[in-house]
Amino acid sequence: MKPLGPHDPLRLGPYRVVGVLGTGGMGRVYLGHDAQGRVAAVKMLLPELVGEGDLARRFVREALTARAVTSDGVARVRAADVESGRPWIATEYLAGPTLAEAVRRYGPLGEAACRQVAHSLARTLGDIHRAGLVHRDLKPGNVILTSHGPRIIDFGIARPEHGLTLTHTGQIPATPGYGAPEQVLGRRTGPAADVFALGAVLAFAAAGRPAHPGGMAAGVLYEVVHGEPDLDAVPAPLRDLIRPCLAKDPADRPLPHQLQAAADPPRGAELPWQVGPLADDIRDHEAAARRLVHDPGAAGPPPGRPPTTPAAPAASRRRLLGTLAAGALLATGAGGTAWWFTGGRPGRDGAADPFDVPQAVRPRPATPGPSDGTPRPLWGPLPGVAEPTSPRPLPVRDVVVFAAAGGGVAARQVTDGAARWRAGEAHADAGYLSIADRLVATADRDGTVHTYVAATGSPRWSADAAASTLLAADADHLYVLTDEGAVRCLTTADARERWTRTPPLTLTGGRPVAVLGAGLLVLCTVTGDVLALHTRTGAKAWVRRGQAAAALAPAVDGGTVFVGGHTLAALRASDGKEVWSREPLGPVRRGAYGWGPPTVVGGLLYALDSEALRFLRPDGEEAHAAAFVVGVAPPWQPPVVQAGSVWVVESGDTGVSGLPRLGPSPTAAQTYPLTGGPNRTLAGEGNRLFVLNAGSLLALPVY
Repeated sequence: MKPLGPHDPLRLGPYRVVGVLGTGGMGRVYLGHDAQGRVAAVKMLLPELVGEGDLARRFVREALTARAVTSDGVARVRAADVESGRPWIATEYLAGPTLAEAVRRYGPLGEAACRQVAHSLARTLGDIHRAGLVHRDLKPGNVILTSHGPRIIDFGIARPEHGLTLTHTGQIPATPGYGAPEQVLGRRTGPAADVFALGAVLAFAAAGRPAHPGGMAAGVLYEVVHGEPDLDAVPAPLRDLIRPCLAKDPADRPLPHQLQAAADPPRGAELPWQVGPLADDIRDHEAAARRLVHDPGAAGPPPGRPPTTPAAPAASRRRLLGTLAAGALLATGAGGTAWWFTGGRPGRDGAADPFDVPQAVRPRPATPGPSDGTPRPLWGPLPGVAEPTSPRPLPVRDVVVFAAAGGGVAARQVTDGAARWRAGEAHADAGYLSIADRLVATADRDGTVHTYVAATGSPRWSADAAASTLLAADADHLYVLTDEGAVRCLTTADARERWTRTPPLTLTGGRPVAVLGAGLLVLCTVTGDVLALHTRTGAKAWVRRGQAAAALAPAVDGGTVFVGGHTLAALRASDGKEVWSREPLGPVRRGAYGWGPPTVVGGLLYALDSEALRFLRPDGEEAHAAAFVVGVAPPWQPPVVQAGSVWVVESGDTGVSGLPRLGPSPTAAQTYPLTGGPNRTLAGEGNRLFVLNAGSLLALPVY
């Protein structure tokens, strides 16, 4: 939640406004409460739109439509004023995650839980239809799971039962995959369209993926009209419940009361919104909403938590309040707005915990492509989306993160390149890191570390760490280089400083690279010196000077550290002693410093040696003959290994090339040509290769 600005109202009708939850296409949404302390979400039409007749009428229609439904299964309107100079609507505040978030966080619902959701939503749809309305935009994001069960939100495009689906050319009439075939085709849309949407919602809840998958919206809409739903991942007992809802002909779909009876949840089954981890989250959100209303200007640590010492860059109360209103996510439909609390499990003091974030859903790996010819991009190139000097792309489960054009960092969906989120305050030159596939860590120009939920971009915790470069992170600790050249360790469980050490080597004057492993933080400086620090204390473990002419990322495998540079060397992690080293194929010359940074995958080392890709065993012996690559030049990047291929960055107008993972082959090799500059970077995950090149981003298949 953001603080009120100079132009925000302090009161709307009977509601005292205490903060801004967000802004949608038509309205600004505030958190407020009345004299009795009842919490409400109050949406006010944007002042600049008050004079726009069509938009103002749509805002009024939303209020009147939502007021017409009195079911316990919807977010009910408490009050509205649509005739004043600043129209507003107040609805009850729903504390809890959306069904989409719950499935992403906890995985698909079990059979009993799906039946309970189906029973509840079918009953609510019956209530909506008896009021003479068709919701027309039922989807997982428009179902909030509260302590009293599922609630349907967003009546922004609801219409009377007899209403036609009228759209402008090119306008999508409903959310792709959830709008019924007749709705997609612009035909008369009745209550049966909501039943189709409910079937798609239940399929998603049961399988964790849409019944009509696809990348582009047009392809999904085509599948809805002409294809068959994919219910393979839906448990068999639920398919007979869901499949009739997805019938192409509206007449073949069940009525809501028939679906409600067919769902028939097991007697005595636990309600997932009352027992279990989902229920814990909901209670946390309810408590967070109460705290924000009763003490909106609170400062200092929460009750029961010791005050922060000056030496500890702990998350401030002000920032924690902001992250709790990741609770204030805003979902906008065509004219409607929804708002709710999200967050983590409670800490020891009972407060919602911004440090406890579930992992994002891991997307299905891409299908490997052919091993010859020029690969066709999975998506992209997307020109101009990235800063040309962006660090390497960072795949984190279902998103890929990069430095955004114009500032900040951004995330795109790995499956189709669709925009997911952007954090404008981040200073991408400091880098970005994944914390256990849950959070993305960045820093701003003032050295404050910020973290965001990887899947959604919602802010979580921040820490004043004086960070100039983010070095490495694991589930428990984040390591940063301060602007004074010290290395600082923060604990991810509470954003506090664990230790700060001034290293025996100068780390300023450029960006060192680092890796974690074997209880060490191993850094390579811009002058090519290698330093190992104990992660527990920050004390020096060992130093190896003069290894390279630039900062080359080390690799750690078991008890061995592998470093490139003038030689490719294997060092004992415990003391830095050399186990073996290999000279490069050619003499080290100015500007060409022998070996590039190594990658260790599946018991093999992959590293560029001038223009050769080398395949070595952990003992330094050749595993396969070298494969020669045209056009590589320093500064080299670590090879990227995906599926059966190894990918390297080439300079000039050559591009990126994939070679067989098991050594050279006259038939298996491919190159994707690129033009545009020296700052070409790549990363791989899930059989996808993500390439940044001169500000463009694309995803390639691997083989």
